[in-house]
Amino acid sequence: MTTKGKKKAGKATKNKKEGFSKENYLFWYESMQLMRKFEEKAGQLYGQQKIRGFCHLYIGQEACVSGAISALTKDDKWITAYRDHAHPLALGTSPNAVMAELFAKETGISKGKGGSMHMFDKEKGFFGGHGIVGGQVPLGAGIAFAEKYNGTKNLCMCYMGDGAVRQGAFHEALNYAMLWKLPVIFVIENNGYAMGTSVARTSNVTELYTLGESYDMPSFPVDGMSPEAVHEAVAEAAERARKGDGPTLLEFRTYRYKGHSMSDPAKYRSKEEVEDYKKKDPIEVVRKTILDGKMATDKQLEAIDEKIKAQVEESVKFAEESNYPDPAEAFRDVYAEPDYPYVMG
Repeated sequence: MTTKGKKKAGKATKNKKEGFSKENYLFWYESMQLMRKFEEKAGQLYGQQKIRGFCHLYIGQEACVSGAISALTKDDKWITAYRDHAHPLALGTSPNAVMAELFAKETGISKGKGGSMHMFDKEKGFFGGHGIVGGQVPLGAGIAFAEKYNGTKNLCMCYMGDGAVRQGAFHEALNYAMLWKLPVIFVIENNGYAMGTSVARTSNVTELYTLGESYDMPSFPVDGMSPEAVHEAVAEAAERARKGDGPTLLEFRTYRYKGHSMSDPAKYRSKEEVEDYKKKDPIEVVRKTILDGKMATDKQLEAIDEKIKAQVEESVKFAEESNYPDPAEAFRDVYAEPDYPYVMG
């Protein structure tokens, strides 16, 4: 790695609290709390068997999305893997529609046919969660290609887990994105474990951001527990993308407090490790910054908490009262042609 690269990486990992407004901090607090409370409720409902199938919670990783949203525009595009409930929530999708999708109801954001791993919201520029590991990475590059082809100044945020970097599609996408200078920000959400296996047991390279250097791509580690650090790194990468300088690879070093999915008891890590990361909880750190900076009072933050609690409870009520899709829906939204000639036998 060059000295220049090291200098840039150091800049990206800084967590400066100067220069961020009260609006920034209140946005981060409210959006992260919505993600957290929604996911906690989803976990409870899964235990009650009201939500079935796969379910991957985002608890602990909220700053990875919240800090990025504040650095981008509403016209930018987003795509991620299957840990995908939080992204649309933070982008402004109705909690009702996300919860209804978890319940497999027709009022869900994917009409009840996608479930936990396949949330989509075209109106918010969210091109979905994807269940195939690494499958979304070339799609993210393709979305960026479309933006460049159409002459916009928009970019695509392409999220993946640390396990996805072992897929060939990851390397193919990085190569072409750099060759064609596509406006895409590749984000590795490195929570330490690909399912239940630590990065050190699956990769010779543990500084995952350095994988981008093989393609001469600007690549940096970022404190994924800090919305400030995430914002700064994404803003810098976005500036490069909009100028036509191409992609960036960011490794958000984050942590999930729960298992890989609801079926994972997470016995592969110690309680001490989890508790150590909880001391750096992004919501609590932002809350303290707000209070210390007198940007809001305890009472005002409690009012935000109560509003979010009501939103989540309303989403559960909405989902429970919604209908399941008609069986005929299985044949819709498969092909672009609405009258595709299925052979029904």
